[in-house]
Amino acid sequence: MIFGAVPLNEAAGCYLAHSLQGAEHRIAKGTRLAAQDLADLAAAGHRQLTVAQLEPSDIHEDRAAEMLAEALLPDAAALGLRISGAGAGRVNLHALGPGLIRVDAARINALNAVDPMITLATVSDYHRADAGGMVATAKIISYAVEEAALAAATCDVAGAIRLIPPQLRRATLIETRTSAETPPDKGRAAMIGRLDRFGMSMAPRQVVAHREAELATALQSVGADSDLILILTGSATSDPLDVAPSALRAAGGEVARFGMPVDPGNLLFLGDLAGRPVLGLPGCARSPALNGADWVLERLVCGIDVSSADIAAMGVGGLLKEIPTRPRPRRSDV
Repeated sequence: MIFGAVPLNEAAGCYLAHSLQGAEHRIAKGTRLAAQDLADLAAAGHRQLTVAQLEPSDIHEDRAAEMLAEALLPDAAALGLRISGAGAGRVNLHALGPGLIRVDAARINALNAVDPMITLATVSDYHRADAGGMVATAKIISYAVEEAALAAATCDVAGAIRLIPPQLRRATLIETRTSAETPPDKGRAAMIGRLDRFGMSMAPRQVVAHREAELATALQSVGADSDLILILTGSATSDPLDVAPSALRAAGGEVARFGMPVDPGNLLFLGDLAGRPVLGLPGCARSPALNGADWVLERLVCGIDVSSADIAAMGVGGLLKEIPTRPRPRRSDV
């Protein structure tokens, strides 16, 4: 591509680099200049224009952005995404439904390293997407790029971004109480909101005494129509041998991980009971605000296995926004 100033009478077919006011109309940057545009600009006193001239080996920005998106999503629907129309060298990718976005960072980085004029920006790996949400944008910065550069950038990007849709359909939440009174349903409401994002339903409410035997019995009685079990205790789980993890073992299940390097969310545990994931929720899950349990819950809902090592790797970026009402703030004035 040739970029620079040319006499106005030589600019036909070129792309205007900067928006200009003509005698009758404002002509936007990126406009392919026709005779009428040049006449209008000449009438306004313009004699020289800064333009981009495409060479035979160049691909226009809009088409290049489309080709980049098409290379990423050779079968967009199968990857759970859709491609927007092109404009100003940009094409956006949107989620067809709710789910988690997986991003192959190595391949995206390789794409972005080929030519600074060819760019792809994405959400982070494991980003929770809603239906219609934008998850990536392909932007050609210059008015055109060389065909060879685009070919190099797109040679190995197919499927480098994709949506993992929800796999689970129904959850049971078992709450425990530390007194004779039934606790407020704030926590249940927050969890219903989280599941609703993925189209999941919740079984009828269950509240049992905060004792190992009662909780174990409740766990064993969860119906076959629930494919995820959640536990929200009336008193925080503070040890792998505390009431809730012990109850899961007593019910015949296993505890794979207690504790996570995400704050808020430290006091989480993850296990399994008869092939169904069991998530012991931290107390902060009573709030709809983002916490570590969201990161684990979202993966489970989308059928992604979560290991102890996966949770251990969540520490980088795991210091989440401070909660104003937090009784023990992390920061001290001392």
